[in-house]
Amino acid sequence: MSLQVSDLRVYYRSLAGDVQALDGATFSIADKEIMGLAGESGCGKSTLGNSLIRLDGRMKYVAGSVTLDGNKLPIWDQKGMNEFRFRDVSVIPQYAMSAMNPTRKIGKMTGELLESRGESYQDIKPELLRRLDLVGLSQDVLNRYPIELSGGMKQRMVMVISTLLNPSLLIADEITSALDVSTQRAVAETLVSFRDHGFVKSMMVITHDLSILYQTADSILVMYAGKLAEKAPTATIIDKPRHPYTKMLISSLPEVGIRYANKKLAGIPGSPPALLNPPAGCRFRARCPLAFEKCVEEPPFVQIAPDHSVACWKVPGSNA
Repeated sequence: MSLQVSDLRVYYRSLAGDVQALDGATFSIADKEIMGLAGESGCGKSTLGNSLIRLDGRMKYVAGSVTLDGNKLPIWDQKGMNEFRFRDVSVIPQYAMSAMNPTRKIGKMTGELLESRGESYQDIKPELLRRLDLVGLSQDVLNRYPIELSGGMKQRMVMVISTLLNPSLLIADEITSALDVSTQRAVAETLVSFRDHGFVKSMMVITHDLSILYQTADSILVMYAGKLAEKAPTATIIDKPRHPYTKMLISSLPEVGIRYANKKLAGIPGSPPALLNPPAGCRFRARCPLAFEKCVEEPPFVQIAPDHSVACWKVPGSNA
């Protein structure tokens, strides 16, 4: 396995107490696997991604372990993660501009980043130019400031920079959210090509847009209110979801060719619980049409079939 996460718990400090944004995540990502991470806003997707590279100082590590290629990552230690960032685990942040210094030309900024990792810009520049060509960017972008690039160009540039040191794990956080549809497709295809060219070993793609995951991901992990709900191959999640939340999430999406004058989209009633003081048991039970007495107990996240795990008492094979 490339990545193994066990019982990971990461909270956020607040004046009112700890926000339990990620509460007991256990899963794995295999070599060459692209895993999508999906769920509503506030479900813990970005927290899970950021906890694996430890870039947010507000995070409070509570428990759990993360192992990448057999090495345990010190995710509780901001400084201790320095030797692993960008070499072993790298990130494409949600907004490309936040990753680029607006006062630096892109070439100079890239050189400074490489030097901070102990690498020579001149030694790596031939590979940098090759990858620029691969993603359809001209070499002269290195002499431009970030503001001179379009949104899609910025995103592709950040993708190149984030993978220059061939990290084992790449975390891509909502990288298509601010792009038009045609650019979204181009960026999604570029992500897959990075895996296929061996620039990264495995990948986590965080998004609320399941259509992007359908194009890029080998598997999808669905989260709800800081907990894991379901993980399975992409086709299984889309065509045969088992968790009630996953089913309702899929049914709320529009289908190509369907007229909705006669058929309305099915939403999910209610709202996710506050994670400052989350309810006991299944966190989806207040909104779940299948909830019953046993749901006051927390369901385990267990395997019900090869490569398919679910946390729901109503799903056969999950200790119901």
